[in-house]
Amino acid sequence: MPRYDAVIVGGGHNGLTAAAYLAGAGRSVLVLERLDHVGGAAVSAQVFPGVDARLSRYSYLVSLLPRQVVAELGLPITLRRRRYASYTPVGDAGLLVDTHDPAATRDSFARLTGGDAEFEAWTALYGRIARLAERLAPSLLEPLRSREELRRLVDDDATWRDLVETPIGEVVRRELRDDVVRGVVATDALIGTFASVDDPGLAQNRCFLYHVIGNGTGDWDVPVGGMGAVSGALRDAALAAGAELRVRAEVTEVDPAGEVTFTDDDGVAHRVGAGHVLAGCAPAELARLLGDDAGERPEGAQLKVNMLLARLPRLRDGVDPAAAFSGTFHVNESLSQLGEAYGQAAAGRVPDLPPAEIYCHSLTDPSILGPGLREAGAHTLTLFGLHMPARLFREDNEARRADALTATLRSLDSVLAEPLEVCLYRDAEGRPCIEARTPLDVEADVGLPGGHIFHRPLSWPFAEVAEEVGTWGVETAHQRVLLCGAGARRGGGVSGIPGRAAAMAILGR
Repeated sequence: MPRYDAVIVGGGHNGLTAAAYLAGAGRSVLVLERLDHVGGAAVSAQVFPGVDARLSRYSYLVSLLPRQVVAELGLPITLRRRRYASYTPVGDAGLLVDTHDPAATRDSFARLTGGDAEFEAWTALYGRIARLAERLAPSLLEPLRSREELRRLVDDDATWRDLVETPIGEVVRRELRDDVVRGVVATDALIGTFASVDDPGLAQNRCFLYHVIGNGTGDWDVPVGGMGAVSGALRDAALAAGAELRVRAEVTEVDPAGEVTFTDDDGVAHRVGAGHVLAGCAPAELARLLGDDAGERPEGAQLKVNMLLARLPRLRDGVDPAAAFSGTFHVNESLSQLGEAYGQAAAGRVPDLPPAEIYCHSLTDPSILGPGLREAGAHTLTLFGLHMPARLFREDNEARRADALTATLRSLDSVLAEPLEVCLYRDAEGRPCIEARTPLDVEADVGLPGGHIFHRPLSWPFAEVAEEVGTWGVETAHQRVLLCGAGARRGGGVSGIPGRAAAMAILGR
């Protein structure tokens, strides 16, 4: 049977990253992808029939994708920095964080909170976080260090304790006084993570940590051309280096001795040999393919809503919508609102006013819109709804999706000066351009168990047992089988880091 140095299960962005590195080092590589296209959840799609707009259908923005990976693989992608970090509407006021104008940001804080104290506290907190991120980010591209070694590297015990040892809810209550400002900070702990900000297990802290350390800055950049441009560049790099790629090839079994069985369009089982098998799929899926115990099923926790607008909606406080929506637009995400929504979802209910965050890709990168839409002033909106765990949708996904979308639009309308519905673009049939994807939809569409966008709960970016020190965080119980997807240590965040780590583990670098 054919034999390769590496067979990669899944053509998501991490699998393609591993393929590009290994093929570039002269190894023979085969990538097997179940769908008819590569990219996994990091794809762009024409979501609305007949409408010339390509949306990043499942994923958000790029944060953790290291500039080093872009340079090493020679990826022809452009990442644009957003001027406005966030906008949070509150009644007839709003908090606008302008990274280019600290004085304007200070004034916005003062209007919301009645003085400068909260701005000063916010600035001090994020100053500490920035120093930790600058020290911590380079280690993501190195073999794992121990917890204590990484703590010494950070060289700031107080910030280390706040982010790694203390529930983030306790930290924001201690450092900040305003409920809204506390919530703006805490939301970074809850993207794709169903947890209380006070969870002693600290799943929320791990999520927060990855959201704030990307490239040593934590900035969330916009990929020109959408997420599909990132995956497309990785695909091209892998193919140019000599990797083979087969789509519509569903892997059905992995033998840890180094064999992979898959079926393609002919319905016949094929076997290939592999020096190493790299799993770009979720660990639970790898366990199934190996015949191992998959353990507890992952559970995603987000509602993804994709929209195309004829125009941006007006805001109550008169802030320019182009400024408010180009950064992260926070909807009902004060700390108390986050807690209330979590309690309702934990009790099995769609939250009454679901917290959500939105951004408008086309304000930073209009290339994702056709010329006619650009001239007409149309814009995309991408919404991530928090505290929408898969359990809410299991009995009746269709009905609960409709309930969740209705509640989410009600939540959004509560902070706008006009209903969003009047701004929605209509397709040729007169249908509003809006779609919602639940965790179960994500599971069905791209094969993420439970719709978990990180494949499973995120792990700390350091070795948690002595045996892991010096490894790459991709190893499994089987010597020739490695993880190379978001479920690896230091995974998640559309980073390419696990794919690169798997390649480095094989190449011995």
